[in-house]
Amino acid sequence: MRVVLLEDELMLQAAIAEYLVSMGYTVDAFEDGEDAYNAIYQNEYDLFIFDINTPTIDGLSLLEKLQKEKIFVPTIFISAITQIEQISKAYELGCYDYLKKPFHLKELTLHIDRLLKLVDIQAKEIVKISKVYSYNLKKRRLLFDNEEQVLTLKQAQIINLFVVNIDKVVDFKMLRHYVWADSHVDNATIRAEMHRVRQILKEDLIENIKGIGYILHRKK
Repeated sequence: MRVVLLEDELMLQAAIAEYLVSMGYTVDAFEDGEDAYNAIYQNEYDLFIFDINTPTIDGLSLLEKLQKEKIFVPTIFISAITQIEQISKAYELGCYDYLKKPFHLKELTLHIDRLLKLVDIQAKEIVKISKVYSYNLKKRRLLFDNEEQVLTLKQAQIINLFVVNIDKVVDFKMLRHYVWADSHVDNATIRAEMHRVRQILKEDLIENIKGIGYILHRKK
């Protein structure tokens, strides 16, 4: 697997690169966003690991620029930033995960392993949920009788999370991490949003697991 690492803290960059190489990855490391962009434009990569605050082009702007150019590669952000607005923007742009500094290097590989499982699922592209509902994983679109359904950003994030974990329990911790970027929302707020999601569905697909979370059932 070939990785682009964008990190302007050189000691951390070297530590991450050395660790990933020891795990069998090929790593091209950059401290400047423009240098990373030029490399990405000329080569093919399997994974991006971007810091948010980097010189010339920051990580968020770089991902946005790449997506406008139809370059879609699974992305993990690593940053000391805790502002919910920037973390939310990272998820809105389609990043798969966010890792807050400081972190243990092994923690990064756990996030990568989880991401690769999601990517493997998403390679199927279309997930059949029921006779009338399906989901396009690549475009992140919910379809009813092959017609795209209009969702808010949070609803779309919730549906995506449930589809990649179809027939598995999604607990409150997972929802808080993927949809609210680990902000301090209480379970009542999550339940209220889940109630709205369940209301817009024309079939009873999501079961409430009391005190734990929810599960999206595949119906044949």
